[in-house]
Amino acid sequence: MAFVDEAKFYVKAGDGGNGCISFRREKYVPKGGPNGGDGGRGGDVVIIASQKLHSLIDFQYRSHFKAERGMHGQGKDMHGRKGKNCVVTVPQGAVIKDAQTDEVLIDLCEDGESFIAARGGKGGLGNTHFASGANRTPRIATDGEKGEEKWLKIELKLIADVGLVGLPNAGKSTLLSRLSAANPKIANYPFTTLEPQLGVLHFPYSESCIIADIPGLIEGASDGVGLGHNFLRHIERTRILLHVVDASHENTVPDFKTINSELEKYKKELLDRKRIIILNKSDITEDKRLANLDKYFKSIGLQSLPVSAKSGHNIDALKELLATLFNNH
Repeated sequence: MAFVDEAKFYVKAGDGGNGCISFRREKYVPKGGPNGGDGGRGGDVVIIASQKLHSLIDFQYRSHFKAERGMHGQGKDMHGRKGKNCVVTVPQGAVIKDAQTDEVLIDLCEDGESFIAARGGKGGLGNTHFASGANRTPRIATDGEKGEEKWLKIELKLIADVGLVGLPNAGKSTLLSRLSAANPKIANYPFTTLEPQLGVLHFPYSESCIIADIPGLIEGASDGVGLGHNFLRHIERTRILLHVVDASHENTVPDFKTINSELEKYKKELLDRKRIIILNKSDITEDKRLANLDKYFKSIGLQSLPVSAKSGHNIDALKELLATLFNNH
């Protein structure tokens, strides 16, 4: 199933039902008073967040959501029924924006959180409301109000505890497959991962955590270059960042600085998150080089851990480290 994290959709609330013009018709009372009922209120379009959804794929097949209109009023003071609401279920972590102004309307972070995207129109008034001493048989009723309608934009920010970041081909997908039961596409060329991948890491004595593999970022990602512009927002909610670098590559430190700079440009607060540097491909890297890299990262206040996602070296140590961090928090 494809991963979709942006969509545009139209919402239309139900129109209110019209009020009714009616008069009592009783035996021996040829000119009874008014008894026209009110129209029912139109249904709302309600957006509800669900942790069971992880993609906006459904919006590729349906982009218009309309609530039911209110029923018209009838004689004998019978009011019209309220229109049924239209419920739109979206993944937890969805941001709803006005499609024209790009204004953020709601950020649905919690499971079950709801938002009325379009309100139904009020029902019209029946002629009973217009009776007076001067006019005891009013032939006046009002139409129901139109329901709200608008185009909205939805953007998905994944709800994940741990985010994997790094340059393309750093080994993030392989690492995710080692840490969880996820089975992402893995190959030895850049941009293998074209969409965020989610995995679940289970701890023996505490709650599990969700890990998101963010597609490879490159220099200029924060300005829209490469694939990173579309996916940087998915690490905004993560509590821990695992910055994966290729320790065997001669440009390990420059590569780290490239991604670090993009994170800072996108949102400076990301550098305040707990970050661990994963020195991947340690199985083909000299011990002396690993020691020098560890020394460098310590000098800038970051913890590093040599790992081989391919051979599994130190994977258990990384799991224990993550378990400790989550238990401490």
